[in-house]
This record gives sequence, structure tokens and C-alpha cells, in this order.
Amino acid sequence: MDSATSKQNSAFRVLELFSGIGGMRMALERTGKPFEIVSAIDINQICKICYMHNFGEQVVRNGNILSLTASGITKMRVDTILMSPPCQPFSRNGKFNDLDDFRAKPFHHICALLEDIPTVQFILMENVKGFETSQACALYKDRLQNAGFIYQEYVLSPHQFGIPNTRHRYYCIAKRKGSYFKWNAEGIISQPPNAVAVQPVNIGEITKDSEATESYLLKEVTLKRHLQIMDICTSESTNSMCFTKAYTHYAEGTGSVFSPLSKQEFDNIYQSATKAVEDDEKLELLRTLRVRYFTPQEVAKLMSFPEYFCFPDSVTLKQQWKLLGNSVNVHVVSFLLEEL
Repeated sequence: MDSATSKQNSAFRVLELFSGIGGMRMALERTGKPFEIVSAIDINQICKICYMHNFGEQVVRNGNILSLTASGITKMRVDTILMSPPCQPFSRNGKFNDLDDFRAKPFHHICALLEDIPTVQFILMENVKGFETSQACALYKDRLQNAGFIYQEYVLSPHQFGIPNTRHRYYCIAKRKGSYFKWNAEGIISQPPNAVAVQPVNIGEITKDSEATESYLLKEVTLKRHLQIMDICTSESTNSMCFTKAYTHYAEGTGSVFSPLSKQEFDNIYQSATKAVEDDEKLELLRTLRVRYFTPQEVAKLMSFPEYFCFPDSVTLKQQWKLLGNSVNVHVVSFLLEEL
């Protein structure tokens, strides 16, 4: 058997569920291990367009996960499942409806199939922090055990790896019994075990090659009404807020904004603006802060996406932010994939 054939035979055969714009796939690439995406499934047409734009493969398809069967997955001969199910049923915006939320049905369906897909040896699942206390999580772990898997749970954030972004997420990695975990621990692991952090960087490293235009600047109404509640980064900042799909739509809690000024310059001008008596004077001072939204390319960097990743021209700016807000941090997922 030649080396090429050997490599092909040893490649992981992967079923990528809720595949989005390919974050899990990019994490697999980052590990350097051989793999084949047998099928990538997402119900969102725009996700499919972005996936194909970057990976040029026909394996991605729009599909309803509820239509998957155990026999169908077994016929694919996949040994690995990667998935990031919708987080809305387990978040504030989704009113924490848990398994009663219709968006949880596809994940519930996958749980029901676990005992009948013997080819699958490895599973990595990601969701929002808080999922660990849900009924869905309890059901998932119960079904994993019934199907002969052992599992390890994590709640991790990229800032723990030296990346200047906070994005706490729940992860569960599972293996068929007979395997073991390098970082065996009881309960949920909340610190990267023996992790070698990437070289810590500040926000200036993320924005230094930016192609941001005037269109990214905060509008006057936002400057006047909402700047005081926004998380503002400068080049010196070593962290930023979690970017969500509602970035730019809501001012608070959806992600950070950026000023090219030094922190001292920013603070001095902002303090002068707060003391200004006339609205025109205040607005003029706020304009000099040059506060803007992070570009999608910058958000992608904060989420450890590879340099080649880009969006097709047909995807609007707001759609790009939304898709990134729904994706995963590639570095953190690749770290956990080392367990598999």
C-alpha cells in the first residue's frame, strides 16, 4: 500500500451537522490531521453558499436534519460527528424554552439516533454557555452513555488561549468506551488543561491591516445615545466582547467597537465630551473618537478563522456579521479535536 493510499484510509470520515459557514471544518484543518467531510448539512441557504465559496466542494447541502436516519448515517461509514446545534432554545433571547423550543427538535432527533449508529466513534458538540444546565444536555449525556460513549465537558473561551476575545462556550467531546481522555477530570473543565497559549496579542494586531471604510463609523444617533453603554476597544486592548448575530443591530451586549486612538487620548476626549454644554460641541468631540464597528474580516480573525476565509460578494455586510456570530472559535475547537 503506497503512502497516499494509507493516508486516505486513515482519514477521519466526518459528518458535519449544523455546518454553518464551516467553522468546525476549519478547526479540523488546523489540527493537520487527515479527514474527509462525507456530508455537511445546514438548513440555511446562505450558509451553504459561503461554505461552497471557501471549500469548493459539493458535500455541503441544505437539508433538514430531522430527515436523517440511523441506517443512512451508517451507510455513509462516518466515524466522526461534529455539530453546533442552534443555541436559541438555551439562551435569553430564546426565552430558555429548552426542549420545548421547535429549534431543539433536530438536536433531539440526533440524540435518538445515537444508539443505532455503530460506525460513529467520536463526537464533538458545541453550544452556548448555559446549555450544560439544560434538559437537552441531560438527555444528550444520557443517550451518549446508553450508546456506549464516554464524554468530557468543557466551558472555555478563546481569551484563555491568548486570543483577545471572550466567547465562553460549552463543549462536549465523546468517544466510544475503551478510549480515554488525555485530560480526564470530573465535572466541567473550565480551564484549558496543560494548554500552551498562543502568543498573546492585542487588538492592534487584529486591526493593523484593516480595510475599514467610513461606512463602519458609528452613526451620530448611536454616538449620542449609546456610546456610554458600548464596550470600546483601542489598539492597546487585550480583550473584546463576544460577537453575536445581533452585532450592529443592538448597541449593548452584542460585541465591541473600536477606536484607533490610544486609550489615554480616547479617555481625555470622551471626558471633555461629557462635560460639553452644547450638543453640537459634544457631537463634534465624539466624532473625533472615530469609533467604528469591527469589520467582518476582523471578527473572523478574532474567531481564529484562516486567512483564506472570505465571503462571496452576494452576502451582505449584516449577513456576514450574523453568520460569524453564529459560528465557532476555530482555535478552541481545534484544541479539543486533539482529543479525538
